[in-house]
Amino acid sequence: MSFRGRAAIVGVGELKPARYTEGETTIGMLAKAGMLAVEDSGVPFEEIDGMLVHPIAEASFLVPSTMAEFLGLKLNYAETVDLGGATGAGMVWRAAAAIAEGRCNTCLCLTGARREQRAGGRMGWGGMQDRSPYAEFESPYGAVGANFGYAMIANRYMYEYGVSPEQLAKIAVQQRYNACANSDAIFYGEPITTEDVLGSPVIVDPLHMLEIVMPCAGAAALVITSAERAAKLKNNPAYILGAGERLTHKAITYAPSLTDTPIKAAAAAAFDMAGVRREQVGLASIYDCYTITVLLSLEDAGFCGKGEGGRFVEEHDFRYHGDFPLNTHGGQLSFGQPGLAGGMSHVTEAARQVQGRSGERQVKDLEFAFVNGNGGIVSEQASLILGRNR
Repeated sequence: MSFRGRAAIVGVGELKPARYTEGETTIGMLAKAGMLAVEDSGVPFEEIDGMLVHPIAEASFLVPSTMAEFLGLKLNYAETVDLGGATGAGMVWRAAAAIAEGRCNTCLCLTGARREQRAGGRMGWGGMQDRSPYAEFESPYGAVGANFGYAMIANRYMYEYGVSPEQLAKIAVQQRYNACANSDAIFYGEPITTEDVLGSPVIVDPLHMLEIVMPCAGAAALVITSAERAAKLKNNPAYILGAGERLTHKAITYAPSLTDTPIKAAAAAAFDMAGVRREQVGLASIYDCYTITVLLSLEDAGFCGKGEGGRFVEEHDFRYHGDFPLNTHGGQLSFGQPGLAGGMSHVTEAARQVQGRSGERQVKDLEFAFVNGNGGIVSEQASLILGRNR
């Protein structure tokens, strides 16, 4: 079923990212972002009849009903979405499909994470013990976290196709430029140069510290409603025109390839549903946990050929006023990564841009935006096309 243009993002709520949030709860932060989104949308609170939320440590099960109870909502449709960094984009198309099918009329999508400063140790996702094959057969040998996996991808890409450190650094530098036009960004007012990136410590060869995402705390939410309802509200709608999703593995050991990713299938499905060509896209809002992730995404989404990413980066201006605006909010590298709200930040930025509400960093004459969410180690992909018109 195609739900092209049958639903739209009409409200955005986002808490300003912070390094730490002592005393906060994830439930409370999700509620705050959700209330901001509902207020922004102009939809009466009692009309919210759908909800999407991700797993949270404070509610080991029955997460949607926990949040519905906390907010005082009565829902006809509820779901938990667990796609890592692809969760935000994955929520959007699920909400659009549910609305198109008549399962709900208006859906609230919630993402967020608290972060406390603690000495010695950190809490894993959901605070639960991992009993997966990954935990049994890979973690004991040092395959822990994401840095090592993306370093392997970067090294393999360099071997197969070649990309210079300067080309990868340019992605971080120009996204930081965009962040300096976003007062909510963690690194607002702190520009960097290529020399800064390449002079920062190597965390896992070849990845430098300034090529790696900035963990923080925060929350983000969206209100999505039917196209008919959207046309009567105060904000310009950001119509959901296309979507695609592809999952292939969890552990990098089982990745079909380190340089050909499931982004290709997800993006192709989104463009096909939308009936939009790559050259019509005026904004790319791409998950950027690492600079190499952006490079692979540009290639596999079809903006350039395989192995041409380095040259593409070199030839284009990714600043919000450039010829190929990319991650105009600063991306997670410079806006920050507040848990799964980091992936959602690419959706909130694209929605605001399409609505014409991005202030200083507004992309001129924007008609279509491409969004991609990436979960795991290039494992789970969800792509969206948002548009100004149906």
